[in-house]
Amino acid sequence: MAALRPRVVSGMRPTGRLHLGHLVGALRNWVSLQDQYDCFYFVADWHALTSEYASTGGVTGYALDNVADWLAAGVDPERSTIFVQSLVPEHAELFLLLSMVVPIPWLERVPTYKEQQEQLADRDLSTLGFLGYPLLQTADVAMYDGRFVPVGEDQVPHLELSREVVRRFNQFYGGVLVEAQPLLTPVPRLPGLDTRTMSKSYGNTIDLADDAATVVKKVRQMYTDPKRIRADIPGTVEGNPVFMYHDAFNADAAEVDDLKARYRAGTVGDVEVKTTLARALNAVLDPMRERRRAIAAQPGRVREIAVEGSRKARAIAAGTMARVRDAVKLQY
Repeated sequence: MAALRPRVVSGMRPTGRLHLGHLVGALRNWVSLQDQYDCFYFVADWHALTSEYASTGGVTGYALDNVADWLAAGVDPERSTIFVQSLVPEHAELFLLLSMVVPIPWLERVPTYKEQQEQLADRDLSTLGFLGYPLLQTADVAMYDGRFVPVGEDQVPHLELSREVVRRFNQFYGGVLVEAQPLLTPVPRLPGLDTRTMSKSYGNTIDLADDAATVVKKVRQMYTDPKRIRADIPGTVEGNPVFMYHDAFNADAAEVDDLKARYRAGTVGDVEVKTTLARALNAVLDPMRERRRAIAAQPGRVREIAVEGSRKARAIAAGTMARVRDAVKLQY
């Protein structure tokens, strides 16, 4: 009998359409992890409500659209469990039990707690759900005895809090929950088309579902070196969004090196650099578009995959919660 593979757990909030940042920041990694791990990937719709609670109409639509993008990117429901957080209510039960033992100051010191409140100043985030989202994240992973969580270095402090929460819970109730380890993954820093953080609210993204013509149009609008007003003026490559995208998506390294050298020398114009980038991006997205078309040709298939994966996830969650209730001595 083959040894069980270690389990990886990760999720995404369905707050909008997925873009190239999601592809390089998570999806490419999710796809490669399937070869080595037992992967559980979930739609974090309850997490979406921590900031979108006043406008929930788009959550389920975005959830299914996001899963379609996961499938198009190569996440395989035969090799990974794809599920929806809210279809596994045991997550909420474990979140509640964790909240009984975790001191409030632990949650208030999370870096993104105040950062998000400042960035999303147009919303009231002084809610218990927003404060407690790290506990829900902990429940998401601990529910499946997740051994690893794929994170970039900037997310390690968040996972460390989850590990502290698990340790505290286990101090009270025995070693009932598994303490997940970070699975460090390199995450390229991709700015939006206008150099700001890539965000749908800024309208500065290239979406995974964009057609080829839209990609070309958006690339033409990209910021480059602001000091370079003519093609014969030497330009700066470092920090230039167009070249950051070339590095992330253009598979022809020799072409990229040549463009960089000519850009620094002032012997290539932005039009050529952007045209080449658009071609490289569409080469990456074309196979995904084909898979998305095949998915769209099967109405209801995405929902079916999400529901079936949620059934599988819930069966595992039921076992975990039986163990937890026994440890907390809430068995009747």
